Amino acid sequence: MLINGVFEGGGVKGISLAGAVKGAEEQGFCFHRVAGTSSGSIVASLIAAGYRAEEMKKIILNTSFTHFLKRSAFFNVAMVGPALRVLLKKGLYSGEALEQWIRQILLEKGVRTFSDLPSGKLRIIASDITSGRILVLPDDLERISIKPGSFEVARAVRMSCSIPYFFDPVLLRLPPKQSKGKPFSEQFLHIVDGGLLSNFPLWLFDRDHRVDSGEFIPTVGFQMVGKNGNQPYVIKGPFSMLQALVETMLSAHDERYIEQFNRYRTVKIPTLGIGTTQFDIEQEESLLLYESGLISGNRFFGDWNIQYYEAQFKKYQQAK
Repeated sequence: MLINGVFEGGGVKGISLAGAVKGAEEQGFCFHRVAGTSSGSIVASLIAAGYRAEEMKKIILNTSFTHFLKRSAFFNVAMVGPALRVLLKKGLYSGEALEQWIRQILLEKGVRTFSDLPSGKLRIIASDITSGRILVLPDDLERISIKPGSFEVARAVRMSCSIPYFFDPVLLRLPPKQSKGKPFSEQFLHIVDGGLLSNFPLWLFDRDHRVDSGEFIPTVGFQMVGKNGNQPYVIKGPFSMLQALVETMLSAHDERYIEQFNRYRTVKIPTLGIGTTQFDIEQEESLLLYESGLISGNRFFGDWNIQYYEAQFKKYQQAK
């Protein structure tokens, strides 16, 4: 059965999403269109490129997330270096290593730009903090005179994963008509993690839930729950405070709203108290996250009822 998949952001916890995808595959579900925010955009882009859950599992388990935390030796001088980098670059790390990582993985399936994918197959959420608006990529690039099809998928993923202050924002230059007369520093949009404005964009496919044949395509969200594990943050200095601030900001979404309006179409995946920015996660913890997703996916899709879904979808769409 075809479904649309929307994947929530959650930093290093994203491997749990791959486990839930495996559960969907085991129950006979295939993805028609996919979308994601932050780490959810990684999973969505891999699915769009043709990766299966087992392949994603191997990729993620063989990846050291600390590899993404690279900066020059100059910015590694204790305390002073990181602070100076945030001041100059607006991030502790560049994010280039992450972008190169996902670029190579996508190229193995022949995907570089959005034009290498079926039209509408993949949508990625990022946050334009210059304009204070959500960016749905690649569609919204047209408003700044960038051809959506020519934009690199890896670049879009990096934009969606640029956790504020951890990774540098990605800069997009305004077209000449919009930048005319502005100082050089104001001729750019600063793009950061999509979770800042929409961490769980279940609404993305609600208007186009039927294909040309008239077939109804359900949208299922994959959400990571138990984000903080009820554990308080230990704040020892400015950077541990920054980590606590960012994790709280990215996790502080109205889950009551999600519970009420989207429970019937949401796979809820326990994340075992692992933090969004816990980049030094052990392989054993990654495996536990994957298994958590697999169990949750099998449970949700094993109980699937399309008639119930359509009834609930119509109910809540009419209520909007």
